[in-house]
Amino acid sequence: MGYLGIAAAALAVCVAVIVGAWMFVRRQYGMARQKEGQAARLLEEAQTGIDQLKKEALIEAKEEGLRLRREIDKENRERRQEIQRGERRLAQKEENLERKIEQVEQKERQLAAREGELARLRDELSAALVQERAELERVSGLSTEEAKQLLLAKVEGESRYEAAKLAKRIEDEAREEAEEQARKIISLAIQRCAVDHVAETTVSVVPLPNDEMKGRIIGREGRNIRSFENMTGVDLIIDDTPEAVVISGFDAVRREIARVALENLVNDGRIHPGRIEETIERARANVEKRIRDAGEQAVLDVGVTGLHPELVQLLGKLHFRTSFGQNVLSHSIECAHLAGVLAAELEANVALAKRAALLHDLGKAVDYEVEGTHASIGRDLAKHFGEHDEVVHAVGAHHGDEEFQTVEAVLTQVADAISAARPGARRESLEGYVRRLEKLEQIADSHPGVEKAFAIQAGREIRIMVKPETVDDVAAAELAKQVVKSIEEGLEYPGQIKVTVIRETRAIEYAK
Repeated sequence: MGYLGIAAAALAVCVAVIVGAWMFVRRQYGMARQKEGQAARLLEEAQTGIDQLKKEALIEAKEEGLRLRREIDKENRERRQEIQRGERRLAQKEENLERKIEQVEQKERQLAAREGELARLRDELSAALVQERAELERVSGLSTEEAKQLLLAKVEGESRYEAAKLAKRIEDEAREEAEEQARKIISLAIQRCAVDHVAETTVSVVPLPNDEMKGRIIGREGRNIRSFENMTGVDLIIDDTPEAVVISGFDAVRREIARVALENLVNDGRIHPGRIEETIERARANVEKRIRDAGEQAVLDVGVTGLHPELVQLLGKLHFRTSFGQNVLSHSIECAHLAGVLAAELEANVALAKRAALLHDLGKAVDYEVEGTHASIGRDLAKHFGEHDEVVHAVGAHHGDEEFQTVEAVLTQVADAISAARPGARRESLEGYVRRLEKLEQIADSHPGVEKAFAIQAGREIRIMVKPETVDDVAAAELAKQVVKSIEEGLEYPGQIKVTVIRETRAIEYAK
């Protein structure tokens, strides 16, 4: 009974599952048929919409085609009208051209008639001239060529005389005007530039608290002073001068380092080789910083930009270099201001003139270390550190070693002469300045064949006029070398002196 009940129950469950599955499948089939009908209706509606859109698009296309056709017809009509107007204009131009051609032909016929008349008149004039020339030759007794030469000689003489008078007058006027204008510009430049001059000595003196300090500076068996001199490259002069030590050296920077170091050692009181080395290193760092600061301040004062850092450092070294008591860095700054003012008055390149004038004495920073004049050394340094070719030329030519090629180079030389060579600018009395110029002229006059010598440019150049009948071109070159040698042996002077020997031939006649 138990197994039959279970089997019946299982059969009932199976029948229920089968019936449920059949009903589910039937319901799904019905839903599928319903969805298929809906899809058919949607497809029919879509087809109807497509047909409607096709009709509307066809109508719009036809309307657009009609519109384009009307526009094309209108454009064609306008083009035909324009062509017709052009044809009418062309026909009118052709008519005008034909009328002008007829006028030209008429004028050509008139011109041909006039040419014939002119030819006839020319023949008559030629015959009359021949007849007149023959009559003139008969009356004057001269041929045509002789009369022509006589007339040309007279006209040439008068023209030369008038041209010489005119050239002389123009030259005098130009010289007077140029001198007046130059004086005005230079005086204006000097008025607008007022830079202090710093006078420094060529040796440094360090005061001592007492004379016992001299023995400590010398040290046992001189080891302290030897160590100091070897490290600084200067000489310490310890003599009978009370409470003072003199530092002597050709390099102003080394001398300044030695001065600072020695003052620090004296103030500290501890003097021995180890302490000397340490103090000198600190002094060197201090002086190098002052050099850099001085160079940067100079560049800032002048308003020059873009300088290479090494050039700025070399400019700072000029602060410790003097020329006859005039501080070279102050002199360079003043030259830059003067050159800028002069360039502005002459409408030249102000920035270029100031830059060249600031760098013109750059070679003096290293002329103790490099062979050559400070102008050539400065030129090489400026070129090495990428300065413009015109700046390089102005630096190298500021003492006349090169032929001037730019206005700015001339202004650099002029500013240098105004700042450095005028009496009173450097530590040199007026009497000494005049004596130096007189001595320079006397040295030149002492050589045979010299007619006259002139010291110009404040003693920076001497021009020697020689007698052409006794001194030829070869002897003139030799004379220049002899004068240079005599100047170097017998005269003390700042910078360098240019010797120019001039030999000329003169023709002199007297009107009686």
